[in-house]
Amino acid sequence: MRYTRTRRAALAALTTLVLVPLVACGDNETPTSSAKTVTTTVQEAADTTGKPSVNAPAAYGRAFKKLEREYDATLGVYALDTGTGREVAYRDNRRFAYNSTFKALAAGAVLRKYTLAGMDKVVKYSKEDLVDYSPVTEKHVDTGMTLRELCDAAVRYSDNTAANLLFEALGGPKGLDRDLEELGDRVTRVERIEPYLSRWVPGEKRDTSTPRALAKDLRAYVLGDVLGEPEREQLATWLRTNTTGDKVIKAGVPKDWVVGDKTGTGSYYGARNDIAVVWRPNAAPLVISILSHRADKDATPDDTLIARAASVVAETLP
Repeated sequence: MRYTRTRRAALAALTTLVLVPLVACGDNETPTSSAKTVTTTVQEAADTTGKPSVNAPAAYGRAFKKLEREYDATLGVYALDTGTGREVAYRDNRRFAYNSTFKALAAGAVLRKYTLAGMDKVVKYSKEDLVDYSPVTEKHVDTGMTLRELCDAAVRYSDNTAANLLFEALGGPKGLDRDLEELGDRVTRVERIEPYLSRWVPGEKRDTSTPRALAKDLRAYVLGDVLGEPEREQLATWLRTNTTGDKVIKAGVPKDWVVGDKTGTGSYYGARNDIAVVWRPNAAPLVISILSHRADKDATPDDTLIARAASVVAETLP
């Protein structure tokens, strides 16, 4: 579903939005001091176990609730305008399975550890290492692949074996967990490898995070100073040329916005996620994290849920 100016006008007519100014830091961006706050809100209690998480502004809060009812789903959304500090936050502190979105963070951690100078290291693996959905690595068992190629396969094609080999390069899932902790993320729990990490069921905390935490991590790697400039640009290039994201966040924002994203899909409960940095013409980037799952264990993921949630974000932070 494509963003339209008409839909933005309709949303704006519902009510005046609350746009909370935050301090943007660590990515050479200067927040403006003119961000205004208004007071029409829907009161929602902070709760990481299932209840809505923040005082969601009425217009976008109602829009997300409508989507949840329509898709019989639970949404978690966090978006930040890195120039003004304005945010969209809805169930942003609730835990969701992160699924394959972690691959963007794993690539960032590998770039941090090895730098571009070390990315030509060849990693050997065998047929026994291959797991389900490995469209790139299955073609290179005889030769192995470089760390650069593995990052490309994991981020752009969501190759699961490539992701597991990146885990190995970091010292296992706990290696990525430590790297995220060094970024200040005490929320995300990285514990299993593919394909097991995508088998989330209600109550499971392993391999979960929150929309806010994932957005913060992605921002640190892509826009912050965690990586050197060449490494940041390489990660951004992988995200911008992702092959799996055309129908999710990218489908819900204006066509002239450049989206760099990493998708994720769960084995159960129709889980579908997308995290992205979005570059807008003549404006600072947005960082967007949209996570979801549905009520029925056998439900199928639906890209349009994510795209429509992204449209709400685009209308709120134009």
